[in-house]
Amino acid sequence: MPARSLRLGVNIDHVATIRNARGGRHPDPVRAAHMAAAAGADGITAHLREDRRHISDSDIERLSNEIQLPLNLEMAATEEMLAIALRHRPHAACIVPESREERTTEGGLDVAGQLERLKPMVGKLTDAGIRVSLFIEADPRQLDAARAVGAPVVEIHTGAYCDHEGEARDAELARIVKAAAHAAAIGLECHAGHGLSYDTVKPIAAIASIAELNIGHFLVGEAIFVGFEGAIRHMRTLMIEARK
Repeated sequence: MPARSLRLGVNIDHVATIRNARGGRHPDPVRAAHMAAAAGADGITAHLREDRRHISDSDIERLSNEIQLPLNLEMAATEEMLAIALRHRPHAACIVPESREERTTEGGLDVAGQLERLKPMVGKLTDAGIRVSLFIEADPRQLDAARAVGAPVVEIHTGAYCDHEGEARDAELARIVKAAAHAAAIGLECHAGHGLSYDTVKPIAAIASIAELNIGHFLVGEAIFVGFEGAIRHMRTLMIEARK
């Protein structure tokens, strides 16, 4: 697999978080999306949460109308979010678990436990021409369930891998490697994301069956020190090095 074939989706949620901390229009997540494109991102990810804590409805409308890169809308499995996705028809919709009490997404979606609920939603999104992915743990049971509901893509949650160190991190990495191989074996495109940084990205990027990484919070934080474009370019360099 060529090094460049590993795509980078840049999540701009936390540009909006900073904006919302004070109100007003600055910093503008749509401007961040344009900068990400200039720095070599392959797509833009934005999570429209039910409580609108960062990305807003108007952000999604502007991103849909103003950016050239594919837009990946992260969304909860609710009728409200389904209607929004069908109205804007982004390139992709990633269904994620969501809790108002959490600071960030804390784990993967329990697809196996929600087959009957998720299957019609996946069908409606697919019929609208939206590529559907499901954000799940590195668990073969969840991968099989994702295939059963008709999703062509899964995104493996890398949070536990990033949070651990030493042997515990190695064990989490082994789980992800095994899950990515299983995804490929059953015909699913495999993505990965959550918590990835300069220090943790290379082992994940080196997994040949992973097609895309989605990274946001670290890049927005690193932008304080080196600029947004600089942070993205360095992340891209590390990804390419990992694939060589």
